[in-house]
Amino acid sequence: MMAVTAGADFCYAVEVFTPMAKAAASIVKKNSFSDKIKVINKHSSEVTVGPDGDMQERANILVTELFDTELIGEGALPSYEHAHLHLMQEGCEAVPHRATIYAQLVESEHLWNWTQIRPVQVDGHTLLPPAAMGQCSGTPSVCDIQLSQVPQSAFTALGPLCTMFSVDFSKLVSSTPCSYSSRFVVQAGGRAQVVLSWWDLDMDPSGSIVCSMAPKWTYSEPKEYPWRDHWMQSVYFLPAERNVSEGDELSLTVFHDDYSLWYSLSDGVDKSSSRPCCTCQAHLVWTRPRFGELNDWQRTERYLRALRSILRPDSVCLAVSDGSLLPIFAHQLGAKKVFSLENSGMSKQVIEQFLEANSIKNGVQLLGIQAEQLTAADLEEEQISVLIGEPFFSTSLLPWHSLFFWHCRTALARLLQPGATILPCSATLYLLAVEFEDLWRIRAPCGTCESFDVSPMDEMVQQSLDFRESREAEPHHLWEYPCRALTKPHPVMTFDFQQCVPERPVNSQGILPLTGRGRCHGFALWMEYNLTEDVTVSMGLSKPVSEEGECVWSPHRKQGVYFLQTPWESSGDGRTVVSYNLTFDPNIGDIKMDFSITQP
Repeated sequence: MMAVTAGADFCYAVEVFTPMAKAAASIVKKNSFSDKIKVINKHSSEVTVGPDGDMQERANILVTELFDTELIGEGALPSYEHAHLHLMQEGCEAVPHRATIYAQLVESEHLWNWTQIRPVQVDGHTLLPPAAMGQCSGTPSVCDIQLSQVPQSAFTALGPLCTMFSVDFSKLVSSTPCSYSSRFVVQAGGRAQVVLSWWDLDMDPSGSIVCSMAPKWTYSEPKEYPWRDHWMQSVYFLPAERNVSEGDELSLTVFHDDYSLWYSLSDGVDKSSSRPCCTCQAHLVWTRPRFGELNDWQRTERYLRALRSILRPDSVCLAVSDGSLLPIFAHQLGAKKVFSLENSGMSKQVIEQFLEANSIKNGVQLLGIQAEQLTAADLEEEQISVLIGEPFFSTSLLPWHSLFFWHCRTALARLLQPGATILPCSATLYLLAVEFEDLWRIRAPCGTCESFDVSPMDEMVQQSLDFRESREAEPHHLWEYPCRALTKPHPVMTFDFQQCVPERPVNSQGILPLTGRGRCHGFALWMEYNLTEDVTVSMGLSKPVSEEGECVWSPHRKQGVYFLQTPWESSGDGRTVVSYNLTFDPNIGDIKMDFSITQP
């Protein structure tokens, strides 16, 4: 529609996703462009050209948006290549005209903790990671994050921002694997660990109109930074860290195939093109936030403090969590026997590597079965005196999905000693009304965009949400999405792990006054686990909410976000209240929720 408005004679709009193609056709008709625009519901590689084809003739302007955070991850290169060969005239123009990828080498303990496990001190013992893990180049997938939310104090730039390569979309694009190198002089000595990367688009041939993905802290005027969640920035971990000195001349090389990029650092030009892959299995079992969680020494110390208070020389301990180090801690703290349920074969092998690397292979017995299958014979006819869990399960998406631990505890009741200790002993679900700085945009209707009425797309999205999602929370790493609290954190449900899971649903209702001034976009929800009576671990707020409402969130777990369909303006006088109604259904392990806001 923008192209026709700018003077194009005719446009073919190719859209493979049928619901979006239907919305596009409706939008074209609504804006009176049906005589100028033909919507083709196909993948571009299936479009035909000719008198009886989808297109009457080849086009001379190619307008596309086939990009992701990594630029090429949605198949841009083969799609452009096919379009030039089969759909476009020679000498055509493209909008955007050109893309350029930039990269910078940095040292960052904060980010490196997302890919390598650090040694852990446990009462005079040093728990070492397996050698294979330190030698592993990690998972090949990009780590895409809101780099603007990573403070500059969390990394040190070791070299300049390097221009790695450009792609001219107006010419034939090749999807053949390729590499590009950039020579630079090290500006500050340190450990080369991570490559930060982003790209920009020259929308026109002269480069006078630029769309940049650079993070916020590169802007001299931060207010000019355009927030995006569809395109962010990329973090790449080098296959191995290396020490570099100021003045060293190095070569940073980027490789790409059809869909992905990866980097290497060398003294000369690196010709090797093999894509990195995990050989230790840990990077296939643990996500990057999970690596960060296991490396969080403050969090680890809380668990150790709780374990010290409950373990005895005669303790028979059973651990229930995926790929957890807690059973190893229990052994090192002197428990008589330690068992651990590991349903995943790969997860079991990762923990076995830890046991072997620390010469405690017989210290923890790993059982590759589910809680319901466990028998007294599996426990060598011992009764469990201590049941522990972080809890962490790789299949958990929302905070309360980790209540699977409660279901496991219930299934194991027959094997517990009378008065057995459960760690954590309980969990509390917290609720906080918030005003998002930007995240609200992902749920806001577009309405009119560039003077065009795109309401049919809003209606399509809302119908999809109304099917189920509009009445559910969705998972988000809130450390990436700043928000301001409009209420105090409020406990809405407590789950007592000393007891078995109830057979009937558990309901909680109440009201919460809006004491902060601002626009309430929705609610953040998270779990806090009470390991013991005096040791708690939060999966949500990592610090108390400030007087101004500033929230600092744990980077390790996703929080739940429930969006209001219509935001609510709060005067902050406390007279406007949130009414909530939450029901935990033990049969499906999920929480149904409903919120409303009323004002006297």
